[in-house]
Amino acid sequence: MARQEYQSRLQGLRDDVLYMSELVAEQLRTGLDALEEKDERLAEQVIAGDGEINRLYLELEQDCIDLIALQQPVAGDLRFIASSFKIITDLERIGDLATNLGGYALQAEREAYPEVDIRQIGDETLDMLERAMSAYADEHVDGCHAIAERDDEVDEMCTVASQTVVRSLLEVDSFEEDADVDETFQDVSRLFLTIRDLERVGDHAVNIAARTLYMVEQNDELLY
Repeated sequence: MARQEYQSRLQGLRDDVLYMSELVAEQLRTGLDALEEKDERLAEQVIAGDGEINRLYLELEQDCIDLIALQQPVAGDLRFIASSFKIITDLERIGDLATNLGGYALQAEREAYPEVDIRQIGDETLDMLERAMSAYADEHVDGCHAIAERDDEVDEMCTVASQTVVRSLLEVDSFEEDADVDETFQDVSRLFLTIRDLERVGDHAVNIAARTLYMVEQNDELLY
């Protein structure tokens, strides 16, 4: 393969990874909308869209394998391909978490614990994802460190949200019927799962930033 064609394939890989990130970000945004609005149509749209994310992931995985096997890249090119491979794995998992949000939206029949602002947490993690991918696109080192620092804030938001739910449960004097207990249990379980999944989105955004930092500077500071 001529050098020019090889460089074109590397740039194509970068463009495709960024395209995948746009699809995943839209999936996450739609999942948050579905939860907020209790919108069955949006929820089903997110769930149905996961197949496209998985298909694109497999295609990009094969591209990475082909570039390594056929071109035997070294140094910076090898770090770029390996990091891109790890990043699409994180993106695919964020897509799975967005699909989970669609499932939770289908199950939610009422507004439980409105004092917990799930949308705010979700928007923070969505912004982390978009900024992490911007750092990847521009090879922006400072942006990678900023994502890692911001994750601490999101973790704190998730902790506060979980504590709020627990306090609300402790303040309940009694339940009138067994059905109330079951419904409350379902609401709490779903909310804890939602908080957990959004926290994981933030963790995957940090992983993307960590791989980008390693790609650019061979710095493994954020990998551990």
